[in-house]
Parts: sequence; structure tokens; C-alpha cells
Amino acid sequence: MAADTDAALSSGLQLLGTTASAQALRTDALFLAMVLLCGTVALTLLVLVVFFAIRYRRGSNVDRTPPRELRGVEIAWTIAPLLVFFGIFGWAARDFVTMADPPADALPITVVAKQWMWKLQHRNGRREINELHVPLGEPVVATMTSEDVIHSFFIPAFRIKQDVVPGRYTRLWFTATQLGEFSLFCSEYCGSEHSQMTGRVVVMTPADYGRWLASGPAQPSTAQYGFALFRQLGCSGCHDARSTIHAPLLDGIYGRTTHLQDGRTVVADANYLRDSILVPGKDVVAGFEPMMPSYAGQVSEEDIQALIAYLQSTSKRDAP
Repeated sequence: MAADTDAALSSGLQLLGTTASAQALRTDALFLAMVLLCGTVALTLLVLVVFFAIRYRRGSNVDRTPPRELRGVEIAWTIAPLLVFFGIFGWAARDFVTMADPPADALPITVVAKQWMWKLQHRNGRREINELHVPLGEPVVATMTSEDVIHSFFIPAFRIKQDVVPGRYTRLWFTATQLGEFSLFCSEYCGSEHSQMTGRVVVMTPADYGRWLASGPAQPSTAQYGFALFRQLGCSGCHDARSTIHAPLLDGIYGRTTHLQDGRTVVADANYLRDSILVPGKDVVAGFEPMMPSYAGQVSEEDIQALIAYLQSTSKRDAP
């Protein structure tokens, strides 16, 4: 039944262009509902204006006695639009929350934007530039940052767009519902060659995607590369359980609530871990001294994402 409904919606919303993701179906349905509502109100007002203009034109023989107070009508036309507004607000809020909360089993993709290209990496370490291959019908979550200025990751056929900001992580997720190739744009002016910062998203069947993913050059996964960096940069010398240096243990840190020296609590998400690597004195863990050096200028954005992927993998490993 759900598949039939999605198919009906998809065929009915083609007037808005290609609809190639589950998010696009929801977005188009809300947009069309708004268009129909506004169109109905506008048409009703137009008919009433024309009717009254003709009926009460100069010289017409009609009763022009001022109408008596109709309290019930006034209350009705105040309450009815308010209820419609709350209904649309609730609909849009539900879709917004859904689009902001990716499924736990979504395929992770890391994205680094720079003037003027998209650099993307899959979980097994395979890299792409200005192309993104994804499987049909499976949720994909992209964690994104920029090396220079603000960019914006935009796939019109999927109805998704998210700013990509230097110095922090943003993310979006989607589930592709149609095979084929779809345009990828930067929709935030980012410099003289902004119009050339384009790419494509290739949606494949899960079997074809699995073969494509495995056919790339052999290289460590993102988490494996992050583990190598963790040791190479000396992180394990302080954050290992066997270390004699008093430093927080990082196994299982990702997603955990952390108590800070100033009394605040934060969730150790990607942005917190990124700041801890580059600005370690910003949020010092309670019970520890701010003695960690900054790695700003020593690691690239891809390196930081790999380190975070490794720390995230330790959380999954320790999870029940």
C-alpha cells in the first residue's frame, strides 16, 4: 500500500520536475498543498470581488442597509484560518524533524567542499570528485564541511540543500527512489568559478553499487585510516587506557554526554570532536587539565573526518 501511494504521488508531482527521493515526495506534497490552498483562497476572493463589484455597482437597485453584526461569522473566519495554519505548521515541522534525523543505519558519506569542487569519500575509503554514487532505496547521510568559504550542497531532483560551512560540520540525508544520474550544484556564491562547481549523483541498484564500491583501488576504510592517524599523531600515547598521562579515554566517546570543567554538559558529536582536535582549550573535560596541544594546521579536513570516523567506530564497537 505504501509503495502504491508513493508511486501515485510521484506520478502526480511530475509537474514540479524530476522527483527522485523520498524527501522530494514529501516536499512536493507540502508545496502543492500550499499552492492549492493559496490558489483556492485567491480564486474565492476574486469571485467575491467581481460579484460585489457587479451587484453593488453605481445605480444598481439593491439594499445598501449596513449589515447587522454577525459574531458567529467573525469567529468562524478567524478560527478556521488559524486551524489551517497550525495544520500546515505541524505538517512542515514533522517533515523538517524527519529530514534532520537520519536513520541509524544510513550509509555514511563524508563531503569536503573547496573552491571549486566537491571531494567525497565512502565508508570503505573509496574517493570521488564531483560525483557521488549511491544505492537505490537505501538511506545515505552526508557529513560535510568546507576548506575555504561557504558552499551549499544542492541536488534539485532530491529537493535537498544544505549549507557547507568552514569550521563546522553540517549534514543531510536522503533516500534515492529513482535510478539514473542527477545534477549536483553549489547553490551559494563561492567565488569567480562558482558556476563551474557542479557534479552528478549516480543512483544504482544495491547490487551494482556494491560491485562499484568494491571495484575501486584497494585502500583503508575511513575508520582504518583514522586509526592509523590516531597512532601516528601520538593520540594513543595520552588517550590509551595504559597511558601514564592523565587524559580522557576516547573509546566510545562519540555520542556520549560529556561533563566539562565549567559545569556544562555537551554531547560528543562530530563538531565537538573537531573542536577538541583543533581548539582543545575550548571545552575541557571535567577533572582534566587543558594540556593537549592544538593540531590546527597539522591535519587536513579529510584527516579530521577520518579521526572522527575512527572514534565513531569505537562507539559502535562498545555499544551493547
